[in-house]
Amino acid sequence: MTTELPKDKKIILFDGVCNLCNNSVNFIIEHDKKDVFRFASLQSEIGQKLTSERGIDPEELDSIVLIEPGVAYFKKSTAALEISKELSGGYSMLKYFSFLPEGLRDGVYDLIANNRYKWFGKKDSCMIPTPELKAKFLD
Repeated sequence: MTTELPKDKKIILFDGVCNLCNNSVNFIIEHDKKDVFRFASLQSEIGQKLTSERGIDPEELDSIVLIEPGVAYFKKSTAALEISKELSGGYSMLKYFSFLPEGLRDGVYDLIANNRYKWFGKKDSCMIPTPELKAKFLD
């Protein structure tokens, strides 16, 4: 793989065929006024490489993954809260939910994740970003 990872960007891995996940990515892009994030689907070559490097089995992952280069990675509700810290508007206030026990937060997250295809639908293939947004996605 020749794709070089951006050193100054946080990487969000998401389920590329999930309608809820794709809508979440669009929402994040819209509220990422500081241009903090880059994106890759879990199904992509780079997504598989990044999860493999971190010992994450994508087949067992019903989650968004946030990778902070040189720092750590986060999954499930913790990833969502970490992402919210960077969003414009009142969305950064969601970080205050981190006081809730992770088990409780992840329980709610898992309920939604386990039903996301049933409730929100599924695409046949990963989304194709518009030419304007292509720079935000890792190949």
